[in-house]
Amino acid sequence: QVQLVESGGGLVQAGGSLRLSCVASGNIFSMNAMGWYRQAPGKQRELVAGITYDDNTRYADSVKGRFTISRDNAKTTVYLEMNSLKPEDTAVYYCGYGRVWYYYYGMDYWGKGTLVTVSS
Repeated sequence: QVQLVESGGGLVQAGGSLRLSCVASGNIFSMNAMGWYRQAPGKQRELVAGITYDDNTRYADSVKGRFTISRDNAKTTVYLEMNSLKPEDTAVYYCGYGRVWYYYYGMDYWGKGTLVTVSS
């Protein structure tokens, strides 16, 4: 099992910034990937950004140029730097942990989520 603990959500005005963090612990495996997904009310969960063990990244088109995903050297913590936030970024953000093919098959483990609210 892998445990994930997210932090950093909150309320911010449009145009502002937030930084999310997620720490993974437990049975960490190699060739892994971590990522951030979000789910807004009435919508499906969607990939926001992902990063593999060798630092390959993917972003949703809606956040490219505004969000940046990164990992620490130990590869157990992933960050999501969110800039120029928009009201449509409001959602519960979930941290995920899985294999390098996560983009096709999803993540194996999930955090409990952290709420990001962007006011207009």
